[in-house]
Amino acid sequence: MQTWKAMASTTLIGSLPHKDRSRAIELVLNVCPEIPIWPQLVAYPGEQMMTQYLEGLPSLKGDEGRIWVDTGDPAFDQEVLGHYEEAMQIEESDAILEASRFQMGAETGRTLLEFLETAARHKDHIRGIKGHVVGPFTLLAGLKDQRGRAILYDERLQDLVPRHLALKARWQARRLKALGAPVIIFVDEPALAGYGSSAFISVSEELVLGLLREMTDHVHHEDALAGIHVCANTDWNLAFKSGFDIVNLDAHSYMERFLLYREEILDFIKRGGIIAWGVVPTSDPSVIEKETAEALAARWLQEVQPLLTGEGSLGTLLEHSLFTPSCGCGSLSESMAERVLFMTRDLGRIMKSELDRARGA
Repeated sequence: MQTWKAMASTTLIGSLPHKDRSRAIELVLNVCPEIPIWPQLVAYPGEQMMTQYLEGLPSLKGDEGRIWVDTGDPAFDQEVLGHYEEAMQIEESDAILEASRFQMGAETGRTLLEFLETAARHKDHIRGIKGHVVGPFTLLAGLKDQRGRAILYDERLQDLVPRHLALKARWQARRLKALGAPVIIFVDEPALAGYGSSAFISVSEELVLGLLREMTDHVHHEDALAGIHVCANTDWNLAFKSGFDIVNLDAHSYMERFLLYREEILDFIKRGGIIAWGVVPTSDPSVIEKETAEALAARWLQEVQPLLTGEGSLGTLLEHSLFTPSCGCGSLSESMAERVLFMTRDLGRIMKSELDRARGA
């Protein structure tokens, strides 16, 4: 596990509602100067979470806003073979990754590329840089074939999709390295909230762990840190057991359930792991309007008390903590999203002071 420490810093989850790319990027760099992200601007179809990483998949079809994989296409098997051959070539000589099918295109990668140009002027303040990719379980569960069946149940795609996304993550990590700071790639897995339910009754833990480990192995191949974001409750052992360096939860709504894994959390931190606490709410504008950074900080400090017994200390916990919004802000208005971002910034300042106090500074 990586030795990089979070030090009570803040970062963001991927999406914003803004249409002005320059405005969104400058906002991110202002709010999270230590660990900025490149924002997914969901106003652009190519930057929505479920579509941004589809380029290069075999027999991908679209019509009137609907996208699917046509496994009945006569060319499907040949396209699958071509996908594997290109992935294998990268394993033999990863220099070809830069110009492969796994790169982001002109529309899907436009905000990322503009972010890289802008952030290069702020390099002195950056001590970590965060990117993101949709998770394999979420994509497999959400993307359908021509019959309307989730491709999660196609064994060929169970194997191909995680490798596809992992190589997309590696390409992205390699571009972010140009900023000269440690790179963090978050794997966004909202569908894991449904794991274990009747909707996925036939999905084994072995399968899910295999999907996630494909991601962490490839991200680590680029010497980047791998994080996982789940914006609801899940079986958190999946995150702790699959090689992630950072685990991000919606701590505003699901803290009590997360803390049921107290021993696993403490062991994860002891091994160098980082918890990214999604403390700032994003789902309900009426809640966002009422919250303050001071109230959120006080609530978090109270709720984490079970982690501070025994060998645990507040200073150690804060060294291994990031603070984030509970989820992306893409579904909010621009003004409400900005309230979330500035509240996150102010929360981070409070937590930095708590860390200084805990360390006797």
